[in-house]
Amino acid sequence: MMEENKDLVVIYNQASDIIKTAILQAQERAVKHITREQLALYYGVGRFISLNTRQGRWGVGAIDRISERLQRELPGLRGFSPRSLRYMRTFYEEWNTDNDNSEIVISNSSKEENNIIWKSQFPNLGEADLHAFFNVAFTHHTEILKYVKPLEERLFYIRLCATERLSVDGLKKAIRSDVFHRQGQMPNNFSQCIPDSTLALRTINMFKDEYLLDFINVEELGERDRGEIDERVVEMEIVHNVKKFIMTFGRDFAFVGNQYHLEVFGIDHFPDLIFFNRELNALVVVELKKGTFKPAYLGQLCTYLRLVDDQMRKPHENPTIGIVLCKSADKEYVEYVIQDYDKPMGVATYRASADMPEKLRKALPDIEDLKKLL
Repeated sequence: MMEENKDLVVIYNQASDIIKTAILQAQERAVKHITREQLALYYGVGRFISLNTRQGRWGVGAIDRISERLQRELPGLRGFSPRSLRYMRTFYEEWNTDNDNSEIVISNSSKEENNIIWKSQFPNLGEADLHAFFNVAFTHHTEILKYVKPLEERLFYIRLCATERLSVDGLKKAIRSDVFHRQGQMPNNFSQCIPDSTLALRTINMFKDEYLLDFINVEELGERDRGEIDERVVEMEIVHNVKKFIMTFGRDFAFVGNQYHLEVFGIDHFPDLIFFNRELNALVVVELKKGTFKPAYLGQLCTYLRLVDDQMRKPHENPTIGIVLCKSADKEYVEYVIQDYDKPMGVATYRASADMPEKLRKALPDIEDLKKLL
């Protein structure tokens, strides 16, 4: 028994040395391509650990002991805790599709070799996906692998992280909001009202059918009955948290104003919220409604769009887009009534923190706990 333990110690020491060498070699190259090098390193370490743990070559507790020795041999080393090493194993196993069970030795790998690794797993993916993959940090990859299973959906969130430079919290929120399935699902008339088919498609993909405004907690808005919370209260919460709202709404939005004064024929009009979207090169009017969608909301919004186009839109900008943001809406009904309008409009719904499913709400910190923490 003692002899067997000594043999295991030798094996673990050798394994630690191999990983340590790989770490040191990768760190030397990481100055220029840190994320790419890290992912290549973690993929290799993950494969090495996978082949040795899954086939029973290492005993119980091997990962913990190897991690401990790495920390001892490389003081200050971060990212190689037992949990992180297991994440690396998962990273390899989730992205690996071949059945090569040969012994692995982690070695230097160039950018071209890294590309080959990725392309060999998914040969039908283009350079854009490859570029996005290697520009998303390992922590983000871990979250995606943990909570998202279908390949197409994983690639969507990888692209989202790369293009919008999401933080880990931003990624978690996107996954929790189910952005993948909600993207481009908002009932609208964009294809009908925007002649440029490319711009129409980009506009459709810019908006979701539901937004999680979890920075609005109606329980914290006073002692009034929740049914009495009107759109002005929601609007002011959005204005006070405009940065969070823009991050929820999507990329390239800039806040223009709220209750923006527009006058025509002596009649005053005050659209709730106005934004500008740089990618669409268009102003966006958002009208907030506290209850269920009503067709009259489209008529009001259409008036605002005419005024904004006439009084605010610059000659080089595209026609203004309108969004009704309400508590609930029947998609089929909205699609039916919206088609007769000649202004590009859509209808989305929103949820506040008090509207979240009970399971999700329990996972969030209590308001009092947050106050104490702050």
